[in-house]
Amino acid sequence: MLRRTPLLATALMMMTTLLTVPMAGTAGAAVTGQDVTDAVGKRGITWGPCEEEPTVECGTLTVPVDWSKPSGPTIKLALARRKATDPSARIGSLLSNPGGPGNSGVNGILRPSGFSEDIQRRFDIVSFDPRGVARSGSVTCSASVYNKMPYPVMTSQADYLKWFLYDARLRSDCRKLTGPVYDHLDSVNVARDMDAIRAALGDDKLTSYGVSYGTLAQQMYAELFPHRVRAMVLDSNMDHSLDAKAFQVSEAAAVQDSFDEFAAWCERDSECVLHGRDVRALWKKLLEKADRGELLWPGDGRPVKGHNLLWLGVILNEGPAWRLEAEVLRALDGGPVPDDMPGPPGNWPVNGKHAELPTAILCSDWNLTLRGYREYADVMRASNAVAPDMRYNPMPMGDMPICQGHPVNNPQHPLRYRGSAPLLVTTTVHDPSTPYEWSANVARQLGPKATLLTYEGWGHGVYGRSECTTVAMDNYLISRTVPAQGTRCPAEKPQG
Repeated sequence: MLRRTPLLATALMMMTTLLTVPMAGTAGAAVTGQDVTDAVGKRGITWGPCEEEPTVECGTLTVPVDWSKPSGPTIKLALARRKATDPSARIGSLLSNPGGPGNSGVNGILRPSGFSEDIQRRFDIVSFDPRGVARSGSVTCSASVYNKMPYPVMTSQADYLKWFLYDARLRSDCRKLTGPVYDHLDSVNVARDMDAIRAALGDDKLTSYGVSYGTLAQQMYAELFPHRVRAMVLDSNMDHSLDAKAFQVSEAAAVQDSFDEFAAWCERDSECVLHGRDVRALWKKLLEKADRGELLWPGDGRPVKGHNLLWLGVILNEGPAWRLEAEVLRALDGGPVPDDMPGPPGNWPVNGKHAELPTAILCSDWNLTLRGYREYADVMRASNAVAPDMRYNPMPMGDMPICQGHPVNNPQHPLRYRGSAPLLVTTTVHDPSTPYEWSANVARQLGPKATLLTYEGWGHGVYGRSECTTVAMDNYLISRTVPAQGTRCPAEKPQG
């Protein structure tokens, strides 16, 4: 009790200092024109067989840490490429933007391609680890600091102040270990990296496919380099026009919708091991048990708190993997443990000396700082109201505390696209991670050159969902033929 008053006073002083500093402008504001990325791209990429998979080529491209200072410090971006299987039919390169934030595009290329044979025949499939990710200067923090992260659900102003103090310490630690790129992680900088990659690959215009968080860098590219777009598929979009509350509430509604779809499937389909049971009642029972600290993960023995349990509603509905989801819930209720039982979901303390924090990328792109616990509680209440079973989406709601007081280089804003190339925006109707409304809104913001393609089914990511979606997206990437505005592909029964 004797230390409480100085602690609160220090926190309040830090809040006053940080919240009155003017927000950094967008990362592209002081950057010179397209000739800069062309010049950087002309440095080229030296390709060689990847150590992990010699049939794939790996390389690096050196780019500025700060694109407003092209002669300043640099960072090496890691890339990987699968060359077109039919050089005589080759159109160019297809740059694939990974999701996350934090997913490795290089790892994606090392695995067998998820693109159709026709796309693999006509394009070199290229991807990269975005700045701050994996081999491209990953955001690195001391495990000793990372593991002191408070519980992500706040219940008081004291919790908020505790987070605010912790965030300042975490940022200082991560910036020290990561280096100067920590201050330039936003998607505007990634978009400029993409243009340098385009130039290094020798393509006059960019052909790209992006999914989930990768669509944000694509959106920024379309704004910055509208006349350098050849074709761009934006699959399962981020909506960068939303403020913190709208962002969280729409995410909560989306994860609730996916849970509703799972419950409805289990009620009608005898393949569900919970068929005939009240799935919502079971879920409520498990959450209450987790809240009391009494829920142990089968086969692991670790106690799983309510926030971590909510992750099941995200990760098992992104496929979706309804069969496994039902089996996991049954196992949590004391039933048999499935052979493919996943590990306990959510974020856990890390072993070793260092931890990675890709959330810093989100914090650079989204102003999620709140004025205090009262505003946080308002966001939580609004999320609870639209998600009676799921409460909220644990992914962004768990990230928001980490972003308190974080400098924002690329704050939210409506999109503007002035290019002539048609753009293809795609979405599923039931996506737990990037709501349907986000992609629909992005298509509206991009204007008449954007076409919205809707898959009337479930899961996160559209490409490969059905012949209808794949053919439409392939035709666009190959010949730039867009489907009719408002095209909807019928749902197919999920395989998981």
